[in-house]
Amino acid sequence: MVALIEAAKQPSFPAEIVLVISNSADAGGLERASALGVKTVTIPHGVFPSREEFEAKIDQVLREFDVELVCLAGFMRVLTASFIEKWPGRLLNIHPSLLPELKGLHTHERAISQRANIHGCTVHYVVSELDAGPIIAQAAVPVLDDDTPDRLAARVLEQEVRLYPKALADVAVQLAQK
Repeated sequence: MVALIEAAKQPSFPAEIVLVISNSADAGGLERASALGVKTVTIPHGVFPSREEFEAKIDQVLREFDVELVCLAGFMRVLTASFIEKWPGRLLNIHPSLLPELKGLHTHERAISQRANIHGCTVHYVVSELDAGPIIAQAAVPVLDDDTPDRLAARVLEQEVRLYPKALADVAVQLAQK
């Protein structure tokens, strides 16, 4: 998230970060976004009787801020198909693996246990099937013989902060040309 905000502060960047939403009031990203001058909103999922009502509130806030693209970054909740359908081709996510391999959680541990040679990250469009949307961009890192999940995760994160802003810029330019 911080990488996206910092990239968007560059005059030549083709997108503006107008809002950061979290479902957790104590999310560290809220303070970081606010310190970088970005409006923040907390929408705690636990106060809503259903996922649909929680997502309806998110959708309402996004529209109030005239959001055109949504970039998920550390948002660890699976979105419903009905929410995703409201944002076709405008929901992006970054996933810590080279999709279509290692969908879901614990990707670094799984890459090591499966003795993968390479690992990495993927920016993709969000579709109703988890981690299955069209791939926008990927970056690879080697899996080293002495890797731990934390060391591998750190190398993947270095690529994530480089890749996500570039992917967002590419998508923003494509949308502007439509």
